[in-house]
Amino acid sequence: MTRSHRNAAEAATAMLGEGLSARVLEPSPPTVNDGPFLADDPVARGDASGLVIVSPVSSGDTTWDEIVHDRPELAAFARANWLGARGPLPALPRDYPAARNAFHRLAYAVVAEARRRANSKFGLRFTSRGFGTPFFGNDEQVRVMGGLVVHQTADDVREIPITTLAEVAAALGIEPGTDAAEHDSPPLGDIDEPLAITTETGIFLGEWFGFSWAVLEELRLTPGAIDPERPQLWPGHFDPALAIGDPENGRATYGCSPGDHDHDEPYLYVGAWGDVDRDDPYWNETTFNGASLPFAALADTEDPYTVALDFFRNGYQKLNDMTGA
Repeated sequence: MTRSHRNAAEAATAMLGEGLSARVLEPSPPTVNDGPFLADDPVARGDASGLVIVSPVSSGDTTWDEIVHDRPELAAFARANWLGARGPLPALPRDYPAARNAFHRLAYAVVAEARRRANSKFGLRFTSRGFGTPFFGNDEQVRVMGGLVVHQTADDVREIPITTLAEVAAALGIEPGTDAAEHDSPPLGDIDEPLAITTETGIFLGEWFGFSWAVLEELRLTPGAIDPERPQLWPGHFDPALAIGDPENGRATYGCSPGDHDHDEPYLYVGAWGDVDRDDPYWNETTFNGASLPFAALADTEDPYTVALDFFRNGYQKLNDMTGA
């Protein structure tokens, strides 16, 4: 099967109908060739030409949740793309850590590498039911959906089975690389060895990253937030994250890890750049300077989105209280 070209913002706007303009969480064409990110900001208000902006975050004229309340037929679409009508997270697949590490290797060695070779940038994003690049070059995107890599350009869309790093990279016309690897990356390993991915883990990661993007984009709008970054899925760490706060006083990184060598399961974290009050049980993490919330705390609730926002905002407030901001 060959997939059709994906333009997330255009498709969502068409779904909404006349008088409304959609904002989404994933990249959309056309390619952005200027600015520090060389990528679109999918939730930015922009110029809607008098249309009502429907957004997954609170900066729009209305939210997807409000639209779904009046038009329940849109609930499944909003839920599938983490725009609104959000529900619980799926259960962890079997043999999750090994498959997650295989997707991690694919992310930094092939997916991010395809973008890096085109414009020197290697940050990734949540994409429909998975993860991938912003658009670059000839409206080009490389994204992972379940057990497939999808390579889209302005002229073509191809599906590439995930076999080995070498074969997937060759199908994209590149060599597997490690320039996007960081200290938490698993080893590149044998590029000719079949990747231990599972479609179930690919689907789970798509849900995790969609959930993460929804939470982080709203956190980014925290009133009074100092220098909030855009969320990025750094391929070396393989976790969506952003930083907020004064670099000299109270800045922290807020992220949603799918797990790493110290944590078999996904978790949320607040990584403080400065001192924290270790007498406060909130700052519970022993493997880095900060706090973490385990997957179990999210899996046990019907509303992990609110639980995650509360966890992050609690950390943000504690750091502000410490610094007197």
